Amino acid sequence: MISNMITTTSQTTAAHQGIQRAKQELSAAAYIDVEGRYKQLAVEVTTNEMANNDLDKYNKALEKALLAFHTTKMSDINKIIKELWQKTYRGQDIDYIQVKADADGTKSYNYRVVMFNNGAELEMRGRCSAGQKVLACLVLACLVIRLALAEAFCLNCGILALDEPTTNLDADNSASLAEALRAIMVSRAGQENFQLIIITHDEAFAHAIGTREQAEFMWRITKDDNQHTHIAQEDIDDS
Repeated sequence: MISNMITTTSQTTAAHQGIQRAKQELSAAAYIDVEGRYKQLAVEVTTNEMANNDLDKYNKALEKALLAFHTTKMSDINKIIKELWQKTYRGQDIDYIQVKADADGTKSYNYRVVMFNNGAELEMRGRCSAGQKVLACLVLACLVIRLALAEAFCLNCGILALDEPTTNLDADNSASLAEALRAIMVSRAGQENFQLIIITHDEAFAHAIGTREQAEFMWRITKDDNQHTHIAQEDIDDS
């Protein structure tokens, strides 16, 4: 019985000593207000998790919106391209052209131009080898695509500039391009800030566009024998 009492007393003393050591450790600077700091960190972790979840939802929504925007714009672009192509191209071998977007992963696309003939889709890449006629066709395709991009993305675009647009175009396609540009001028007549700038050596094309209904004069730029540049205003009726 006495030995049991001694054992109990020793255990109690050891327990008290352990408590004292624990109190001393808890009173160290590292444990001061540990409960409050734990709550603060728990709030920060929870807040970060909520923010990450919100950002993930935003990213998914943004990707979905961009995909929808891309799809809509590609549809608008191809609609304009088809309309301009059928107004300008005078050949019988191509009904219309389109820009195709092939997904390369989830955030990028590879673009290519295809042509349609009697419902059949054909690649336009590499077809310059067929001769000057196809080269002119590709030049016209590039011009039509640029005009379509300007119409689709530049809402109320003030200035449309074309530098030598008839290069490699035959007379028929050049004339039809002039008709398409006159149609654009008519459609933009109510837009106060619209200006169409054509830089060309093709005087027939310039006169075809520069009608009295759309413009009062044009500018002729020449160089003299001393390589000095001269700019002269010419009345369209007198040209």
